Amino acid sequence: MDKKNFAFGKNNLILIAIGIVVVIIGFLLMTGPSTTIDHFESDIFSVRRVRVAPVVCLIGFVLMIYAVITKPKEDK
Repeated sequence: MDKKNFAFGKNNLILIAIGIVVVIIGFLLMTGPSTTIDHFESDIFSVRRVRVAPVVCLIGFVLMIYAVITKPKEDK
């Protein structure tokens, strides 16, 4: 099968996989204990859940967009 038929090269697929992993890490950083009727969990407003995790997710999405937009390198 000819490699020119594929839309993405090996580097593109690796970057997409890394982007997916970074987004998953960002969503895992957002998780934590929830607030119940009996107890208010103030960790909802922590820096990790409000600032760090969304930035990590954004980096992952930007990485995936970059991987899709870049042209795959051609073999000589």
